[in-house]
Amino acid sequence: MKLIKLFFIAAGLTLTANVANAQQKIGNVNTEDIFASLTEVKTAGATIDNLTKTKQGEIEKMITEYQTKLKVAQDKEKTLSEANKEAVTKELMAAQTELQTLGKKIEDGRAQAAKEISTKQGELITPIQQKVKAAISAVAKERNLSYVFDVSAQDGNNLVYTDGSEDITAQVKTKLGASATATKPAAKK
Repeated sequence: MKLIKLFFIAAGLTLTANVANAQQKIGNVNTEDIFASLTEVKTAGATIDNLTKTKQGEIEKMITEYQTKLKVAQDKEKTLSEANKEAVTKELMAAQTELQTLGKKIEDGRAQAAKEISTKQGELITPIQQKVKAAISAVAKERNLSYVFDVSAQDGNNLVYTDGSEDITAQVKTKLGASATATKPAAKK
């Protein structure tokens, strides 16, 4: 009697575990494809590219100024003689100080430009990422999915197997108002 009771308890636990596993639905999404289809991402990219070009132009102007002053100092050094040694030496020392100051200004300008570009990327891209994440969550809840894997991150070995999962990329694109053209499914591992 005890053996039969134990058998039914074990069978009941096994069936309960199988039912619980059967209720969990898995989906996948290609965030790379979603981002590529959003006009907001293209606009943000253009804004960041323009800022980068502007900052590069500013740095290049400083480099050109540095190179010009260096050439002047090198030409001045060639005129050094015993007769004008004292005067030329003073001018060369002043030029060296000016070149060091300008070199520091270039380094600071590069660091500041990188910081401004990074800040702008954060300002523009973070809200888009949050919007995409919210859309993925909304679609996953609508479809009653327990897990959603990003198939664009397969190179990081985050996804081992996708057979049987539901691709929700098109629904997320639709929710975001992006073009919902079909893409090739990610390769299965």
